[in-house]
Amino acid sequence: MSSIKQVINDAVEKGKEVYEKVRQPNPIRLRDLIRQIRSAKTAAEERAVVNRECAYIRLTFREEDSVWRCRNVAKLLYIHMLGYPAHFGQMECLKLIASPRFTDKRIGYLGAMLLLDERQDVHLLITNSLKNDLNSSTQFVQGLALCTLGAIASPEMSRDLAGEVERLLKSSNAYIRKKAAVCALRIILKVPELMEMFLPATRSLLTEKNHGVLITGVTLITEMCRQSPDMLAHFKKIVPNLVRILKNLIMAGYSPEHDVQGVSDPFLQVKILKLLRLLGCGDSDASETMNDILAQVATNTESSKNVGNAILYETVLSIMDIKSESGLRVLAINILGRFLLNADKNIRYVALNTLLRVVYADNSAVQRHRSTILECLKDADISIRKRAMELCFALINGNNIRTMMKELLLFLEKAEPEFKATCSSKCVLAAERYAPSVRWHIDTLLKVVEAAGNHVPDDVVSSTIQLISETRGEQAYAVGELWRHLSHAQLEYQPVIQVATWCIGEFGDLLLNGQADVTVVESEVIEIYQKILWSSQCSITTKEYALTSLMKLSARLTQEVQSIQQVVSAFGSHLNVELQQRGIEYSQLFTRHNHMRGPLLERMPPFEGTRASSEDKAAITNGLDASPDQHNLLNELSPLDNNNTSNSNANENNESNALLDLLGGMEPGDGDTVVQVGAAQPPQPQQQHGLSTVTPAPVPVNADILDLLGGLDSAPSAPVTTNNTTMPAPLLNNSSFVLDGLLNNTPSAPVINSFPNNSNNSIPTTNSVSPSDLQQSSIPGIKAYEKNGIKLDMTFEVQEGVTTINMLATNTSQAQVTDFLFQAAVPKSLQLQMLNPSSTAMAPAATLTQVIKVNNPNKVPLRMRIRLSWSANGAMVQDQGEISNFPPALWQ
Repeated sequence: MSSIKQVINDAVEKGKEVYEKVRQPNPIRLRDLIRQIRSAKTAAEERAVVNRECAYIRLTFREEDSVWRCRNVAKLLYIHMLGYPAHFGQMECLKLIASPRFTDKRIGYLGAMLLLDERQDVHLLITNSLKNDLNSSTQFVQGLALCTLGAIASPEMSRDLAGEVERLLKSSNAYIRKKAAVCALRIILKVPELMEMFLPATRSLLTEKNHGVLITGVTLITEMCRQSPDMLAHFKKIVPNLVRILKNLIMAGYSPEHDVQGVSDPFLQVKILKLLRLLGCGDSDASETMNDILAQVATNTESSKNVGNAILYETVLSIMDIKSESGLRVLAINILGRFLLNADKNIRYVALNTLLRVVYADNSAVQRHRSTILECLKDADISIRKRAMELCFALINGNNIRTMMKELLLFLEKAEPEFKATCSSKCVLAAERYAPSVRWHIDTLLKVVEAAGNHVPDDVVSSTIQLISETRGEQAYAVGELWRHLSHAQLEYQPVIQVATWCIGEFGDLLLNGQADVTVVESEVIEIYQKILWSSQCSITTKEYALTSLMKLSARLTQEVQSIQQVVSAFGSHLNVELQQRGIEYSQLFTRHNHMRGPLLERMPPFEGTRASSEDKAAITNGLDASPDQHNLLNELSPLDNNNTSNSNANENNESNALLDLLGGMEPGDGDTVVQVGAAQPPQPQQQHGLSTVTPAPVPVNADILDLLGGLDSAPSAPVTTNNTTMPAPLLNNSSFVLDGLLNNTPSAPVINSFPNNSNNSIPTTNSVSPSDLQQSSIPGIKAYEKNGIKLDMTFEVQEGVTTINMLATNTSQAQVTDFLFQAAVPKSLQLQMLNPSSTAMAPAATLTQVIKVNNPNKVPLRMRIRLSWSANGAMVQDQGEISNFPPALWQ
């Protein structure tokens, strides 16, 4: 009886619990939650709705067998996407994934992709569930598992499940193969060594007719080629298959399943073009195979729709990256020219950006669109104007410098302040390189300084002053123009006042004696200077310029010296310490040291060496500015002596700027001695790796360059004559040889030097630089280089430990070669000297010669890194390599 009563009581209690559950209200649906959140009028009201719902969701998650778990997780995911914390739902997602119901799995896997990532240990708990679902008999369950694995796979999870993915990649179901390929892409990104596992299955993906499988297969192959050079070489054989697929897409008729604005599956076409660009880069055979299909795509694709422009853009990139025919490259650049005429600003920006990348590859083709590019300087969009400005500077040459500079100066006057500094600096560089005359050069720099206002960088001011200082014949004209600028200048614009006051102070006598073609009296000059010195709009720097300039004029004027003395003396009590010091010191020159004032205030000598001449500029840019990617010689002429990688002082990087300038913006490796003929920079003290070199100032003809290239420590020798300049021996510290012609790129006179001994590993030089004058040696010669229509042959001669290399360059192509430049780098244990080449141009079948001397005191095997650049029919060509097949007799 008692047992029966107990059973009845238990049943009653259970019924009460069920009743309580049934009596509780059902959770709101996802659509109702979205409606409540969107109806919130304030952020606080929205937060209240979210917090209330999150509290209810937490309460229901405490129940073990909640029937509303799927609905609550779905709402939680929406709350997570709004930016609110939802991490407390991670374990509920795992429970849903383990559920046998497909609807629960779908929400669970979606929650795992959104709430979990590889940084959290919780995601490892679903590895077993993923493995079970990858082996499911239902394709949709397999698809859910593949999508989740492709989104959150970690390296550990990838290694555990790679075999399952590889098996599904061979499935007969296209739906599964497509998702498996995406998942394999994630796995090889996380664990690249698993790449070979997917190689057999990946090749079969290109034979599919299903476009989804094709897209994922091409994407997977592209990533494999990017990560592994071996894979890139392996997949080059599929180029004909890709060409066939792309041709079928172009020639196929209307297919509603794949048609997008009249174009058949543009997504697949873009993927194939990207892969072709990767496979054809640097490969002549592969490039030739795809040339025809690229031409068909470029001519048959409709450009009136945005989807067609996307395909044309990828086609242009592919044409410019592979070794395509010249006509095809012109076609590609013409497509970009049409893009410039498009009304869509995004397309115009893309065209300018792409033209900026390809302008160095085919400058003449881009020049045809110069007028359209100049029109883009007037575009309302600031991004388009910026890209157009950069492209205009890349298009400047000696033929169009006048037209281009005129347009750029108009742009500079109206440009935004953030453009003025960059534009003015580049205008100065372009004018220095391509100026047709000195007077035009001066006029241009003055216009730049005036148009840029206060946004002119300091280098523009110094370049303008230096140009006027070193051109004696145009100083009268320049000072007259600057007086006109100064007399009408607005005092808030400092750079133009600084240039004018400096030049008038130096050459004021030309202004007053009538040589400047302007009538000026001394009182007018003093009046202008007083206005500048007492103006609150002028900066302290400008007043420093003006005060020093006025002091210089005291030695050039005859009537207003007393007025100048009064103005200068007034600055003896100025609040600014610098101006006060100048005022006091300058006043002393009028009183106690008046007899020294004239000699002290004479004209400064011209600034020599800091600005390269036109010949030197041509040599510095001789092929080195053909590509914007050539910034660092360390990346391309890597150190050959791996044993010399010791730590260097912090000053070494700063003090190697002279060699950095010599190589045109490229930096040598620590273990290399690098020589380039035909580049000059101002002398600076240098410190070699492991050597300390002190160069007295001033040093004529760049004695520091000799130290950089030689690294020697010899006693002072007799005076050395080079380039008609006599250098005293004490100034040639650490210079055991002279590189005659280093400051120009033309054949020079013989180098004369004497070497008392060879104990310091110096390189003796002969009295002749011609290879024909050297004695023939029994050491066999080598073929050092033969590619791109250039062949280099080397013969050798060894004398007293110094190897003389006679290099013969032959033009084996049918093109005219100009601007030929040969650079070399050897290990630091060697010393390298390169004499001037016999020429820098070669007609078809013509030759040029160059002598290279290498000192090898340690008798180590000779190795040499080389870089060549030249212009062939206007197109710039560059290549590099290593010569390691020197005869052993050179060091044995």
